[in-house]
Amino acid sequence: MLLVIATTPNPLVEDIAATVGITPRATLQILKDLEDSGYLHRFREGRRTRYTIDPHQHFRHPTTSQKEIGELLAIFAHSPGSGQR
Repeated sequence: MLLVIATTPNPLVEDIAATVGITPRATLQILKDLEDSGYLHRFREGRRTRYTIDPHQHFRHPTTSQKEIGELLAIFAHSPGSGQR
């Protein structure tokens, strides 16, 4: 889900849900969990909601907790076939 947000400009919840393959309701719950954990921030712009990722947030698991999520997102955001150049 973080990768979709990182690589898609201003995605709608429905777009995120379709890309990930889950319901919009489940998507909203995960987005809330990610926001509560500090991985992303939500901003209202009129009737739309925009999400931004905090790339300096660290992974939760103890074996990878010294790594920032931005390092992983950068790898996948620029991989061949990701749509990024």
